[in-house]
Amino acid sequence: MIKQPPFNGFPIVRRRLWVAAVAGLAAVLAAPGPANVKILVFAAASTTGAVGEITEIYASRGLGQVRAAFAGSSMLARQIAAGAPADVYISASPEWMDYLAGERAIETGSRVDLVANGLVLIAPADSRLRLRIEPGFALAEGLDGGHLAMGDPDHVPAGIYAKAALIDLGAWPALLGHLALTADVRAALALVERGEAAAGIVYTSDAGASSRVRVVDAFPANSHPPIAYPAAIVAGGDRPEVRRFFAFLKSAEAAAVFARHGFEPVSETTK
Repeated sequence: MIKQPPFNGFPIVRRRLWVAAVAGLAAVLAAPGPANVKILVFAAASTTGAVGEITEIYASRGLGQVRAAFAGSSMLARQIAAGAPADVYISASPEWMDYLAGERAIETGSRVDLVANGLVLIAPADSRLRLRIEPGFALAEGLDGGHLAMGDPDHVPAGIYAKAALIDLGAWPALLGHLALTADVRAALALVERGEAAAGIVYTSDAGASSRVRVVDAFPANSHPPIAYPAAIVAGGDRPEVRRFFAFLKSAEAAAVFARHGFEPVSETTK
């Protein structure tokens, strides 16, 4: 269920990262871009590397300039619903795409599942944390008094998947009071990179994007809902140049870029 996140009672790190995320998105939207940029993509933070590379390849071919803004899927969806001038939306959660469909904020028939992902437990690269993820595993004890960084499960897709997995494996109750909740999955990754959290739960693709963390173990795929990334053209953005970019986003070449960044092909179980 999608919820509007409350701001009262957030842990300090949670409030600080939310303020930074909101300010960062506002800065991206306000900053002037090249005069010939005609396409604006709102994309989940976890797609930063892949989508950034795809837009660079697209521009290098002389196909057009594309500007991308990255943040939590929920924040981007609410911005679009409020009238932000995005042309394409890439979400880390089918629920937030459903939300925009319900608001009639995406073009009918344009929605497609681009890629899938997995979920992993990470620790700082020099950490000695060793755990096998299985039913009843002692994650809270493994933190040794530290915190577990993860997206806020009230609205961040990575946090929703992480909470579902932890509940399924019986580890959730013991972690209450040991959580550092963030505005998006890349913020959780950053906390672990800096050693401000003893461990974190991020997507497989995020773990591969950093040399400052290591994967402790992967969560079983059946411990959480399938992780799919739907994309769609935003209502009002159905222009020839947007359709061309969207077609490239769905191409085999773009799929290869996503694969290099640790994403998985969409399977029947993911749909």
